[in-house]
Amino acid sequence: MERRNKTNEKEYLEKLVKLNRVAKITKGGRRFSFSALMVVGDQKGKVGLGFGKANDASEAIKKSIENAKKNFINVPIKNDTLPHLTMGKFKSAKIMLKPAAPGTGVIAGGPVRAVMEVVGVHDILSKSLGSKNVVNIVKAVFSGLEQVMNAKVVAKNRGKTLMEMWG
Repeated sequence: MERRNKTNEKEYLEKLVKLNRVAKITKGGRRFSFSALMVVGDQKGKVGLGFGKANDASEAIKKSIENAKKNFINVPIKNDTLPHLTMGKFKSAKIMLKPAAPGTGVIAGGPVRAVMEVVGVHDILSKSLGSKNVVNIVKAVFSGLEQVMNAKVVAKNRGKTLMEMWG
């Protein structure tokens, strides 16, 4: 499920990664509740992850969107891809994110593809290792994206200009 939401003059792309229905057996029968995992981004390097639970699916999605907007991270993007290779890890889920040449496209599995589309990365190679749990894979992707370094910031921290570093 994909939606565009316009709030505060900013337009965000919202993607539903996983909607889960769970049942609690009570004396009166089954009671259903829903949990939703959403990723929200502006397709310019700003992305957030949200998780919400409620008795109704639409309420769970709303809660997860609100939660995602509170947890934005900035990802430096260079030529529609990541500046360098990065590995993300969360529990037993590991993910490799490798920059790709222009025109390659997003070569990634379902949960990773959803995150890359809302970040604004158009060319990337990825490999998911270990756990197949969707929630853990998405959290591993965010762990990897948090490790991506911006060249200007690295040059400034080393006390050099961008041209001195790149030659």
